Amino acid sequence: MAEVKKIPSVCIGCVWSCGMVAHVEGGKLVKVEGLPEHPLSRGYLCPRGEALPEWVYAPDRILYPMKRENGSWKRISWDEALDFISSKLAEIKDKYGAHSLALFCGSIGVENLEIAAFAQRFKGAYGTPNLLSVESVCYRSRIIAHQLTFGTFLLEEPEDAKCIVLWATNPDNSRPHLANYLRAQGGGKNIIVINPKRIPLAELGQHYPVRPGSDCFLALSIANVIISEGLYDKDFVEKYTKGFDQFKEHVQKYTPEKVSEVTGLSASEIRELARTFATNKPACIIPGTCFDQRVDGLQTMRAFAILQTITGNVDIKGSWASVMFPRLGDLRLPVEEKPLGAEEHPIFYSFWGRSSPYGQTLYLPKAILEEKPYPVKAFIVVAGNPALSMPESKTWEKAFEKLDLLVVMDMFMTATAKKAHIVLPACSFLERPGLGYVYAVTSGIPYIMLRRKVIEPVGEAWPDWKFWSELGKKLGYGELFPWKTDEEIIDFFLEPMGLSYSKLDEYPHGFFYAQKTYDMVIKGKVRTPSGKIEIYSDTLAEHGYSPLPEPVDPPKVLFSTQEEEKKYPLWLSTGMRSIYYTHTQFRTIPSLRKGFPEPVVEINPETAKSYGINDGEMVIVETPKGELKIKAKYVPEVSPNVVLISHGWEEANVNLLTGLDPKDPVTGYPHYKALRCNLRKA
Repeated sequence: MAEVKKIPSVCIGCVWSCGMVAHVEGGKLVKVEGLPEHPLSRGYLCPRGEALPEWVYAPDRILYPMKRENGSWKRISWDEALDFISSKLAEIKDKYGAHSLALFCGSIGVENLEIAAFAQRFKGAYGTPNLLSVESVCYRSRIIAHQLTFGTFLLEEPEDAKCIVLWATNPDNSRPHLANYLRAQGGGKNIIVINPKRIPLAELGQHYPVRPGSDCFLALSIANVIISEGLYDKDFVEKYTKGFDQFKEHVQKYTPEKVSEVTGLSASEIRELARTFATNKPACIIPGTCFDQRVDGLQTMRAFAILQTITGNVDIKGSWASVMFPRLGDLRLPVEEKPLGAEEHPIFYSFWGRSSPYGQTLYLPKAILEEKPYPVKAFIVVAGNPALSMPESKTWEKAFEKLDLLVVMDMFMTATAKKAHIVLPACSFLERPGLGYVYAVTSGIPYIMLRRKVIEPVGEAWPDWKFWSELGKKLGYGELFPWKTDEEIIDFFLEPMGLSYSKLDEYPHGFFYAQKTYDMVIKGKVRTPSGKIEIYSDTLAEHGYSPLPEPVDPPKVLFSTQEEEKKYPLWLSTGMRSIYYTHTQFRTIPSLRKGFPEPVVEINPETAKSYGINDGEMVIVETPKGELKIKAKYVPEVSPNVVLISHGWEEANVNLLTGLDPKDPVTGYPHYKALRCNLRKA
C-alpha cells in the first residue's frame, strides 16, 4: 500500500479559499479535509471541498483540446489549437483592429490570481482594451460604493460585534464559517435578519421579512429614526464626515410610516430595528451580493455605508474596518483605449485617477450583434460561463453564433463551451500552485498561504498562464512572457512583499504578513478628495448621479405602464446561493447532486395554492423577458407573493427571465433581483 501524503493547501472552490489538507496516495487525490490551523475556516470544509476527488477525476472532464467541425468535436493537439487561434486573431486584428478581441475571466483573481493576471497581460500585449469579467455583475459595485464614501474598501468584522445585521444574506449557504461562528455563540449577540425568506439563522435573533427591492428605502428610514431620536454618534459625525446636514434633510421624507408601505414592515418594526442597531455598538451590517445586482445597487450599498458611519461603526473592532492588502507583482501592460461600457458608466471604469482593468461585460452582445461602438469578432473565455451567468441568455446565444472565433478554456463542457470553435482543457487548482491571499480582500485578515500543487494535471490540461504565454509567443509577443514555471510566476507576484515561493513554502499553514490597525479615520488616512468620510458625494454629483442614496422602486423601471405591471403580480429574485454549488460549477458531481438534486422555484404554499399549484408540480415562470419551465417547491419560510430561483442550472436557466436592461446607472450592473413575474401550471 502506497504512503498517504498529507499536503496543506487552499481550496478555491469558492471565494472564501478555506484551508484544506489533501490526502494523496500513489499520486492520486483520495480525500480532502479541513485545515484546523487556518484562521478563517478553522478546520471546516464544505461539501464542495469534500467532493474535490470526485470533481478532479470526473468522467465528463475535458482532457484534451478540441475543435468543432460540422457540428461535432474533433480532438486536436495543443499546437494545432494555438496555430488556429493565433492565425484567426492575427487576421481579425489586421482587419478590424485590436479592440475586436474581447477576453472574459470568470474570476477576477481574488481567489485565483494567475487566471486574471495573465489575461490582463495578454490583453496589453495584443492591444485590446476589452478584458471583461464577473466584476460586471458581482462585488465591484460595493467596492465603488465604499471607495466613494471611505476612499477605500472596508471589511465586515462580525466576531467582535454586539449587533450583526444579516441583510439579504444566508451564511449557511454562502459564508458557512460565519454561520458556524454565530451558532457557537449561542445567540449571545443581537442578530438581525432582513430577508424575504426566513433563513435558519433567524432562530438566533429577530427576522424582518422585507419586500424585495425595498432595502434602500428601509436603510434610509433606519437613518431617519437614528437621526430624529438622537441616536447617531455626534462626535464622530462632526469630526470625520462631510455632508451630514444634507443627508439629515434628505432622510426626513423616509419616515417609518411612509416606508412601511413599501417594505411590508410596520413602522414599529422599523423603529425597533433602528434602535437595536444604533444602541448596540460595535455593530456590523453584512450585506448579500444581491445588492450589487439591482438598479439602485450602488445607492443601496452607499446607504449601508452611511448607516455604519453615522453610528460611529467605522474602523473599530466589530464594525467595518480597513485592512492592509498584500502588495503583489502587477502583470498589466498599458492600453490607451477605454473598454466597452466605460463611456456609459465612467465611474465603473475610473475615478480619482483609479482605473479598473475591466470593461462592462453587458455591452459585449451589442458590440457583437450590432457592431456598436465597433465590431467584436473574437471572444476568449477562461474559467467562466457567461452563457448561463449573464442576463438575457438568448441574446448571448445569438451573439456567440455571430463570432468569428469563440475559444473556451475550462475543465468541463459548459453551456458556453458548447458554442465554441475551440475548447481547451484547463488545470484545476489542485494541479498547479498559487497563492491563497484573498483573506484580506474578503474577510479583513492580513494572511497569506501557499496554495500547493497536490497532483499532476489530468489528461492534457494546462495552467492558464501557460496557455496565454504560448499564445503570446505564437503572435510574436514572446518577450512579454518570460516565465517558464509556476514557481517563477509566484516569485514574481511575491517579490514586492520580499517573499518567494520557497520562503512561503516554509510556512505550511501560511502566516500573517501584517497586524491589523484601526487608525484610518483617527489618523486622517481617509483617501477621499475631502480627506473625510463623504456622506454627500461630490463625485457622484459631478457625473450627474444623486450625491445621496436615492432608492428606486423596481416596477418604475421594469414597466412603462401600470397595466403591464399588473400582468406580473409576483416578486421574483434569482441567484440564491447553495452550499453544494458555486454558480455554474460542480453541477455534475454525484455526491453534490444528492444535496440539491434539481432546479426548483421556491414558493410559499399559500401563494402556490392561490394559483392552483401543488408541491412538486412543473410550472411556467414568466417575466417580460421570457419563460422558464421548472418544478415548484413549497417553502413556508418564503414570504407570500415572492418566488425564488437559484441560478447556474443549464436545464433550467433562470437567466432566460432576466434582461440586459434596466441597469444600475452608475455601474451598469444588471437587475437580477426584485423582478416581477407570473406563474402558471406547465
